[in-house]
Amino acid sequence: MANGASNNLTQPFLKWAGGKRQLLPEIRKYIPEKIDMYYEPFIGAGAVLLDLKPLKAVINDINIELVNVYEVVKHHHEELIEQLRKHENGNNSEYFYEVRGLDRDKEKYEQLSPVEKAARMIYLNKTCFNGLYRVNSKGQFNVPFGKYKNPQIVNESVLRAVHDYLSAYDVTIWNKDFAEVVANAKEGDFVYFDPPYDPVSDTSSFTSYSLDGFNREDQIRLSDVCVELDKRGCKFLLSNSATDFIKEIYEEKGFHIEIVSATRNINSVASKRGKIDEVLVMNFEPNADR
Repeated sequence: MANGASNNLTQPFLKWAGGKRQLLPEIRKYIPEKIDMYYEPFIGAGAVLLDLKPLKAVINDINIELVNVYEVVKHHHEELIEQLRKHENGNNSEYFYEVRGLDRDKEKYEQLSPVEKAARMIYLNKTCFNGLYRVNSKGQFNVPFGKYKNPQIVNESVLRAVHDYLSAYDVTIWNKDFAEVVANAKEGDFVYFDPPYDPVSDTSSFTSYSLDGFNREDQIRLSDVCVELDKRGCKFLLSNSATDFIKEIYEEKGFHIEIVSATRNINSVASKRGKIDEVLVMNFEPNADR
C-alpha cells in the first residue's frame, strides 16, 4: 500500500497494555495492498498506524487523555518536548506521586494546558508500574511508581518523527465511540480494531482503562459493527484474546480467524507474563488477493 515517509523512528512513544509492536510481522500479512482510508478506532500506542503510515487515516480512542497526547504531538510537539524536560529528573517516588496527584483537584487539573496534560501523561507512562494506564472510579490515575533505573522520559527524535507523520499526512484524531468512528467507512477502506481484550481470567481485565470500561456487551456490539462493515464491502482486521467467547461470536458470523502467539509483559503476576494465544479476525481470505 502507498504510505507516508519511511522514517524508522516513526514508532510508538508510549508503553501500552496490549501494544502490537511484537505482533507486527503477523499483522502485516493481512493488510490490504490498497487502502483508500485507514481507520483505527482503538489507537492505543499506535504501533500499527505508525508501522503502516497510511496517507489518509482516522484514529480514535475513548481515552481523552490519550487523544490529547496525539493532538499535542501533531500540533505542539516542540512545546511538549520542552515541557517534558521539566520532568526529566523526576524519576523518584516523591515527584511521581506529586505529578500523579494533580488530577485529585479537578478544578486545578482543568487549568493545566493541553501541553502540560500531555507531558504529565507521558511522564507517568514512562515511570509508573509496567506503563499501565488505569483510573479509579473518580477517573483519577492510580497506577503506582515503577522504580525503573533509567526511563526515557524525553524521546525527542521519536516524538519529532511521529509529529512529522501526523502533521504531513491526512490524519484525523477523534474521541468518540468506536461505532461512530467507522459509520462512514466504505468499500476500499480498511479498519483495524484493537479493542480492550476479553479477559482470559477474572484478574486480567484492563476495563478500568476508562471510566466507561469495555465489557462483553461491548464486544458483541463490536462484532455487530464488523458485520455492518462487511455488508458495505469494507475490509477489517481485529485483534483480541483467544477466549472461547471471542472465538464463538466471530465464528458464528462466518469470519476467518487466525490464532497467533503473542508475548505479554504487562501482568501484576510475573508468572502470568509470557506467550499467550491471541486471535486475528478478518472478513477476507488471508491468502486471497488483498
